[in-house]
Amino acid sequence: MQSQPWIVMVIILTSLLHIVLSVESDLSNGDKVLSLPGQPEVSFQQYAGYVLVNSRMRARRALFYYFVEAETEPASKPLVLWFNGGPGCSSVGLGAFFSHGPFKPSGSGTLIKNEYSWNKGHYVPQLAQLIIQSKINLTLKGMAMGNPLFEFGNDFNGQDEYYWSRGLISDNSYKLLSTVCNTSTLLSQAFRGNLSEVCASVNTEVSKELTLSIDTNNVQEDVCVPTTQLHLQNLNPEISSRFQLQPSLDQQKVAANIDACLPLKIVAYLNRTDVQTALHAKLVGVTEWTPCSKFLNYNLLELEKSTTQLLGSLVKSGISAMVYSGDADAIIPFTGTRTLIDGLAKELGLNVTVPYRAWFEGKQVAGWTQVYGDILTFASVRGGGHSTPVTQPERSLALFKAFLEGKPLAES
Repeated sequence: MQSQPWIVMVIILTSLLHIVLSVESDLSNGDKVLSLPGQPEVSFQQYAGYVLVNSRMRARRALFYYFVEAETEPASKPLVLWFNGGPGCSSVGLGAFFSHGPFKPSGSGTLIKNEYSWNKGHYVPQLAQLIIQSKINLTLKGMAMGNPLFEFGNDFNGQDEYYWSRGLISDNSYKLLSTVCNTSTLLSQAFRGNLSEVCASVNTEVSKELTLSIDTNNVQEDVCVPTTQLHLQNLNPEISSRFQLQPSLDQQKVAANIDACLPLKIVAYLNRTDVQTALHAKLVGVTEWTPCSKFLNYNLLELEKSTTQLLGSLVKSGISAMVYSGDADAIIPFTGTRTLIDGLAKELGLNVTVPYRAWFEGKQVAGWTQVYGDILTFASVRGGGHSTPVTQPERSLALFKAFLEGKPLAES
């Protein structure tokens, strides 16, 4: 990919997301990654470098990118553009190396192949709209959003009932959240640095029951005792323990297939000088690479802006959309998202074309799905957390393949 002006509008969302495009690109040899340190032999090409985003301004700025070709027939495959949420978190570190890329650091200086890499086969709505409006020579095929924040009140207040329904909080705490200070009110006050005594009191009671021993990214899995919180560091410390929007770090392993210390291994790997050189990366104004950055100065009040109508306008224009949610995610619970998508479909006049049913990966139920007008899809991922490719890689890959191929999720 040659350095070129690229217009991108970025709005804060707490979700994992991607856009699928058909595009021809001329990747420059200068950006080609010959090999990453410790990398196993592979058949596909990799590229990394910078895309200029404001060449006309005095202070030139660029976005770092990491591009991996499909394993087979890359020229005929759609281009997938992935952005992590956070806000302010790395799509390379927490996307490619943590979630769905071809490699994961082993911790011993080498990379291991990701068996479920996706190259085998609230940024999204805004960027999709911008692509259409700017008349860039790209064909936007569709967009998929994982565990997305659409409506601040609906999505965050969904935590309250979800905590209670999973037995994470008591009846009394649920009553306090329902009648005294709900989660969206708590966050709204905290964003403004004006946490009321009554909301602080409610949060204290809820936090006692949730504790740091429950990872709200995935309430079904055991966790390590967090040593570092990567998110909401600027908020009132009284509320930060409840909102672990990114993985906690520790030197232990939990569950059979989830490496809880993988984020630490990624930090160590991407801070190696030889790795940064191989990726053509330059640390400008910072001393080390971190999974999430405060230097971007995101305005957390942007979280309160709804993107539901924007999603609706894109669907109405003919853009296929899939919204998927891990059912073990307590950050943006699937219950609120499912209700919101159903309401949007009714507003758009879309009839149900695939009634609510289970979908399968292998012989096991992978989740549930409902499709509206053959253009708007909701799907849950059974056992999936806030980052479904990490917690349910097989099911997430099956969902991703079906979306790319325009096929329904498997019925058996």
